Formats: sequence, structure tokens, C-alpha cells
Amino acid sequence: MRRLFPVTELTVPPRPGGAPGGGTDAVAGSGTDREWGFDELAEAYAYPSAPGGAPEPWLRANMVSTLDGAAQHDGRSQPISHAADMRIFGTLRGLADVVVVGAETVRQEGYRPPRAREAFAARREAAGQGPAPAIAVVSASLDLDFSLPLFTAPLVPTLLLTGAAVAPDRVAAAEKAGARVVIAGDGTGVDPARAVHALADLGHTRLLTEGGPRLLGQLVAADVLDELCLTLAPMLTAGDAQRIAGGPSVAVPKRFELVSLLEEAGFLFSRYRRT
Repeated sequence: MRRLFPVTELTVPPRPGGAPGGGTDAVAGSGTDREWGFDELAEAYAYPSAPGGAPEPWLRANMVSTLDGAAQHDGRSQPISHAADMRIFGTLRGLADVVVVGAETVRQEGYRPPRAREAFAARREAAGQGPAPAIAVVSASLDLDFSLPLFTAPLVPTLLLTGAAVAPDRVAAAEKAGARVVIAGDGTGVDPARAVHALADLGHTRLLTEGGPRLLGQLVAADVLDELCLTLAPMLTAGDAQRIAGGPSVAVPKRFELVSLLEEAGFLFSRYRRT
């Protein structure tokens, strides 16, 4: 993996027989394409520090797309992913308090509860986090299979974000399965801004969403997304696969700025923040 942006002496390819102004140490850190460890990735993707007082919620999304804009192939994101993409996927989970995901993505991707990882144990303990992030499923109907491991065997109880008008029998079934139901809307749906604040009220301020496209579109439209971590896969799929975000378009495009750009095996790993 190589860092392409921000541009420093460590991102400039070395000249033949010498370093790019930084000595031989600079060459070892940049010109060679090597696998980054979890500590390096954790530093590269660290959540912004709170300027003072109580930490504010920060919502980042992690998505993958092909060159022609497909977020999935045959209904799943795995076929357009890569080993480095999965390392970053694990790193982002390792840094998060909670992973917010849509119910349809839970069904299609076969979501399982996050596991505790030794590589992040000390970092999470120092940050006051539990052994693994919680999963928060956004579902208006709570029409979910509560026999799945996501509900029967999580390290941290799974959260369900839903609206106040959800059927009481589905709430009862969810709670019986050990999930915690969080009301984040007045009607049948979930209000994205209320969901973010409801999670923050539970102590979850480092927020990560993995989509899917419908949920990400709702978060973009509600203007609650702070950061996008986007993997660009060097693949073309054509067809009619979904984009990374769906739903109604926004009145004015949301402007984000590039924070960092990494590369491995032709895959680009970008990180954008709202301006």
C-alpha cells in the first residue's frame, strides 16, 4: 500500500539510486508497495479529536464502487472488494463505537456480529470502548430473522433503530431476542438526524455506516454524513447494479474535500470529509 495524498516527500517516488530529498529512510516508507499493519491503518483513519468538552458524534461511511459506479455485483459487495479493502473494513470497525446498517443489507450480506480483535484491544480499551462495536440496524418494520447470530451471539447487544409506529409485537420479538430497540422517528420510518443523536445519547459518538445504498442516500439527503471512505475498484461490471447511494437527489450537491488517498494493487482508498 502507498500513500498518494497528502503529497509529502514520502509520497514522491524515489529517484533511481537515491531518495526524494528525504534520505534513504523516506524511500522505505513510500516508494515500495508493502502491506500496512493495523496500527498504521488505524492512524490513517483515526476519528477527529474533539476540540474540548463532550465529544460530538462523527458519522463516516465506508463503501466500495467499481470504475463504472456499481456498488455491488450479483447483489453483494464482496465480488468487487480486495484483501486491502477488507483490512481497511476491519480497521474502520475496530475504531468505531457502532456500525449503522440498513435492514436489507443485513439480509443480503449475511451480517454477523463483529468479533473482538487482539490488534485493537489496547486501542479500544484506552478509548473507553467495549471489545467490539455494536451493530445498529435501521428498520422501519423490524421484519428481521432474530435467530441469526447477529441477535443470538453478539459480544455487544445489537441495536435496532426504528420509528414510534412500529408494530408492538415486532418490538417484543426483538427484545425477547436480546436486541435493544431505539426509537428514532415519530412515524414508521427512521429520522437520520434523530438516529445519530440517539446513538450519541447511548455513548456512541464514533459512528460508521456500511450502507447499503438506500440508507446512505437517506443520510446524505439529511445532511448528517461527515465523512466518506470510498474504495474505487479497478473493475467494470456494466449492468444495472446500484450506486453507493440511492433515493431522491438533493437540491444542491454536497461538497466534500479529499483528506487522504491510498493505493494497493490498483485499488484506490479515498477519504473525504464535508467542507
